[in-house]
Amino acid sequence: MFKRLLPRETSFFDFFERHAATTAKGCREFLELASSGTGADARAARIKEFEHEADAITHECVEALHKTFITPIERDDIYRLISRMDDIMDYVETAADQWALYEIRQTSPEVKELSEVLVRAAEELEHAVHGLRDMKHAEAISASCIDINRLENEADQILRKAMAKLFREEKDPVMVIKWKEIYENLETATDRCEDVANIIEGVVLEHA
Repeated sequence: MFKRLLPRETSFFDFFERHAATTAKGCREFLELASSGTGADARAARIKEFEHEADAITHECVEALHKTFITPIERDDIYRLISRMDDIMDYVETAADQWALYEIRQTSPEVKELSEVLVRAAEELEHAVHGLRDMKHAEAISASCIDINRLENEADQILRKAMAKLFREEKDPVMVIKWKEIYENLETATDRCEDVANIIEGVVLEHA
């Protein structure tokens, strides 16, 4: 009888892992767009679906957090982690939406590079999140977080070169504005991967 009165255990790690997997799929979808430069409307719509799915997982997680008395890690860490993870897809979805709305007809080497770095960061984030279930793998988690930090620095460098080339070579000021926004949103998505990695590192240190 007493067991029935206890709330059912909520696995917040399930939420983290589902969200990370959805984010990685969304980033890979954007890379497909950046690689081909075609099918923008369909790919943007697909990315929007991933963003909505990520939002739903975030809401589930926050709702569960309000109903759960005992959590596997600090409540504030759970909230910050799922919220920052959600920010990643927000920026990817914005970049995809801009590509479709601005009617970008061709891709660029720089947007492909930024997208490749973002995918690698998202996939490392998946590895780090999976490791949270078992703090025995703290070294592997930390290694993924270090890689994400390195990838964020790489994205910064690509962005600076992309902007310099854009202002130097693009003669149409409207196209400068369009590409500038897309580049910056992709780089910011990578920034958010780093934010999540920093939160994960803090959680690992607390439980080491």
